[in-house]
Amino acid sequence: MSESDSDDWSEEWVPYSQRNEWSDVTPIPQDDGEHPVVAIAYSPKFREVFDYFRAVLAHKEKSRRALELTADALRLNPANYTVWQYRRNILRALDCDLYEELNYLDEVIRDNAKNYQVWHHRRVIVEMLNDSSKELELTKIALERDNKNYHAWQHRQWAIKTFDLFENELTFVDRLIAEDIRNNSAWNQRFFVLKHFGFTPEVVQRETQYTMNRIRVVKNNESAWNYLGGILRQCADESYNQNSDVLAFCEELYANGVRSPYLLAFLIDMYREQCLQQCDTAESEVLSRKVYNLCSDMSKTHDIVRSKYWQYVADQLKSKLSQK
Repeated sequence: MSESDSDDWSEEWVPYSQRNEWSDVTPIPQDDGEHPVVAIAYSPKFREVFDYFRAVLAHKEKSRRALELTADALRLNPANYTVWQYRRNILRALDCDLYEELNYLDEVIRDNAKNYQVWHHRRVIVEMLNDSSKELELTKIALERDNKNYHAWQHRQWAIKTFDLFENELTFVDRLIAEDIRNNSAWNQRFFVLKHFGFTPEVVQRETQYTMNRIRVVKNNESAWNYLGGILRQCADESYNQNSDVLAFCEELYANGVRSPYLLAFLIDMYREQCLQQCDTAESEVLSRKVYNLCSDMSKTHDIVRSKYWQYVADQLKSKLSQK
């Protein structure tokens, strides 16, 4: 709804002060004090609706007309927590059809997909119904419009976890990653699903190969590199930094001229940990030199913004090696 549609008087919208069914209600104006520092320029319609809402709230009226009044108020300000909370109170008091409320929310979310209060209200209604049958489709539609909508992802994760809807989620996530390989939210969702089922050695191996294949397509993809690190840290029987397949993969990319800062950071982590675990002095010397060179490249060329950090990484390794 446009601002003019929602705020201006129109032929279709009749002011509450002109409605016979509201003649018994005395509106309560907003009290901003005698000398407000910065008075808000409310539109006449906004002022009218909320003056009547304050009157209904003061008298604790829970009626069908009060429910319709909350809808008007929310069209004007869908982020108003008090209105949403009072709407829920009315729905409970009148024992309303909550499936109608879900249909109402479909429209509200369509126009206010990044509004926390709207999604919170949706969650409460779904909990009251104990029915999540529409939630995956709803969030799917919201994510088609904006595949990084935090509130839609949060609601989807809540529904999946609360109602055990994990079964087909990997297929959904894989499609999103195929459509946008840099979609960090989809990579995060993949990890969320796998964590539920458990990171067995087979899962870690499969996901490692899956991620390396994606990195081969886009080398400079921070989302995939972060996911790969997260997966390897789930290894129970093997150090993340000793995964020979991943090390060979990273060294192959480096040998082929790839200089993504995410690749270099990965190599630094792997070489550094191997160096600290190495008992052979000569081998430790080789690994430490690799770390120092890569840290130098990062600080001078590939990640200048964090140059001091990479200097710190190199200095810390030197300090630890001197104590061995």
